[in-house]
Amino acid sequence: MCEYEYKHLAKLSHNSADTHPASGLYSSHLILPKSMSRENMVSNSMVNQLSSDGCAPMPLQPPSAIASSTRPTIVDNGANCSFRLGRKIGSGNFGELRLGKNLHTSEHVAIKLERMQVRAPQLHLEYKFYRMLGQAEGIPKVHYFCPFGQYNALVLELLGPTLEDLFEISNRRFSTKTVTLIALQLITRIEYVHSCRLIFRDIKPENFLIGRPGTGKINVLNIIDLGLAKEYRDFSGKHIPYRDHKNLTGTARYMSINTHMGKEQSRRDDLEALGHMFMYFLRGSLPWQGLRAATLKERYQKIGEKKKCTPIEILCQGFPDEFSKYLEYVRRLDFYEDPDYTYLRGLFITLSEKKKWYKDYAFDWSGKESLTPMGQLLSKLPLNPTGSPSMENKLPLSPSHSLEKQLSRSGQTTDFPPPPPIQTFPESKPIPVQETSVKCCGCFSFKKSTNSR
Repeated sequence: MCEYEYKHLAKLSHNSADTHPASGLYSSHLILPKSMSRENMVSNSMVNQLSSDGCAPMPLQPPSAIASSTRPTIVDNGANCSFRLGRKIGSGNFGELRLGKNLHTSEHVAIKLERMQVRAPQLHLEYKFYRMLGQAEGIPKVHYFCPFGQYNALVLELLGPTLEDLFEISNRRFSTKTVTLIALQLITRIEYVHSCRLIFRDIKPENFLIGRPGTGKINVLNIIDLGLAKEYRDFSGKHIPYRDHKNLTGTARYMSINTHMGKEQSRRDDLEALGHMFMYFLRGSLPWQGLRAATLKERYQKIGEKKKCTPIEILCQGFPDEFSKYLEYVRRLDFYEDPDYTYLRGLFITLSEKKKWYKDYAFDWSGKESLTPMGQLLSKLPLNPTGSPSMENKLPLSPSHSLEKQLSRSGQTTDFPPPPPIQTFPESKPIPVQETSVKCCGCFSFKKSTNSR
């Protein structure tokens, strides 16, 4: 969900209740909570679990702080962890995603919010998994995780548009060269996730984002939203056991055939889902899209049956053989088998050499990123903030902005502990996550109309 972590980005709307016509990017009433000392910290099962996993426990707010969290208050402290909440830029089953700003460095971030009272909380797990991945190319930076009012908040690096957004502005069809360049990066990205003992389990274009334009990382594909990820090995290296009759987890359009059959997922299923996504980009749609059924369960069953009865040669007809070879290989993998990532990358390296495509990062969307909803938003934000006070005045001010500054100068501050350093996690019991719901295509709310494809 570090999106940044964008489920799918909503179109900008000045009519949203989260923005004021004069405020532009930032709302006047959603600011970090009031102060709380370390003596007032309390814990719950989620925080205790994070602590046992190697993450420092985060403070929870007393009722008085929660009740006052909606006041027009701006906080400031010496821990460099004060962030202002801005407009909503995305939403989904997890909660919502908002633009944010570090008040000390003027850096813009993405803040993912999840209600504390949800039936199956996942944001603390996502935070844990991001820490397991650490800092690597294509992994968004995690700034902070803490309670905020009635929500848990995950503060992440602000990235660029999703592959789905870029697909839309490319007339819903990517060239073979662009898909080849995408494949080379995403195979490496999934290999890295697997090397950290995790399987992703939610392959879809909305979960892969390019870097923010102007940062030098615009050609790097980032993986986000680890809410459905799972550890497939423990610290001793023991693989999870094979099981049947599992609930569906992931996005029905792209998930593997074995997932539809109720089999436990492993590394092979991430790679097969990637292959389905590659063909979606090449074809513009997949044969199992648009199937109608009376219930969701029946629809998922029909999607699985259509995948099974669609031969790979028909699915990949008219496209280079490397794509069919990729799918044939990953579908033959055993549940416990180590995939040969080098072989899979080699297929697309060979294709690039055969077609004389050079690694010039000339994607179909190059130069058109600003046409996406997220691109329009990012074009309004300054780059390379210096952290100087003058940066604050470069953004449109809301009517209560001056009041917020006065409150911050009057000493109303919040003292959060600094984020703990990234480290390895000791072995711990897994936290149960409900897997009964399926994040299917088009389940996220948009500010633009969508249709079933």
